[in-house]
Amino acid sequence: MAKALEDPSTTWSFGSFGAVASFLRDPAEEARPLPDARMGLTTTRGAIALDPDADCRPVAYETGFAFGWSHAVALCLPDDACAMNRRSVVTELGPDHHAARPEDRDGIVFDLGLNLLAVDACIRTKDPGTIALLRRAAGENLFGPGDSIAAQLVAADPHRVFVTRIGRIEVFSPIRIEAGSAPVGPRTHLLPSILRLGRTHPATAPIPPGWVPCGAIHPPHPCRDSAGGRIPFRRQRHEAFQAMLARWGDPDLLAAKKGEAVIGRHARSARRAGEAQEACLRGENSE
Repeated sequence: MAKALEDPSTTWSFGSFGAVASFLRDPAEEARPLPDARMGLTTTRGAIALDPDADCRPVAYETGFAFGWSHAVALCLPDDACAMNRRSVVTELGPDHHAARPEDRDGIVFDLGLNLLAVDACIRTKDPGTIALLRRAAGENLFGPGDSIAAQLVAADPHRVFVTRIGRIEVFSPIRIEAGSAPVGPRTHLLPSILRLGRTHPATAPIPPGWVPCGAIHPPHPCRDSAGGRIPFRRQRHEAFQAMLARWGDPDLLAAKKGEAVIGRHARSARRAGEAQEACLRGENSE
């Protein structure tokens, strides 16, 4: 994990299917270590803090699709050890004593009440008007009928704080960004239509039974930059993730990727990823 934190092209994400906070920084952006025993970093746009006692299981995997593939290392806990507080209504929690930066520890935290298994999705603010708004909404559903406070919170632009059993990500970047101008960096997303499915992770992720992903590490992709734009194939990035896959991946999916007769949705996806990678390698060798 320490190596992944040192790499500014690696993205971290904590959350659940439909509610995710991500931490990423620019190579030239100043990043400071945390002033306590936790491993992590802070920037002017966000922070990540890892629980030193968390004993998570890494699960590396690739997802193949029509025009390429994605990859990630899911950070999993047993399903009986990952559960957070599962509040179902907006709830005031008080000052954020565990904030990554000392100057944020007197900010007031409110759980958004999304009732997610592996993450408490919260916001933090010192603004009196936003605190009053949230106190009036206490005990209500964030996306309930009538005068929802969700739009008002977007305008208020508080810090977002996503807390799991393996650590937390804090996002200070603005919520509202003009179309086409979103910078690469810390961000959050909440998608009510996906949250209603009640899943901890997408069906495309081959998470072992009995385990729940609390977050993920997204190492740099061989064919895409941090913003998702296409770049020339980088063999070093490819080989680095293949080493992770060999160490933390599902042996059956590795076998499927090599063409062995393994059946199932995830096996088909692994084969598609392998085919896309072979095409990149052939293109590189033909140059």
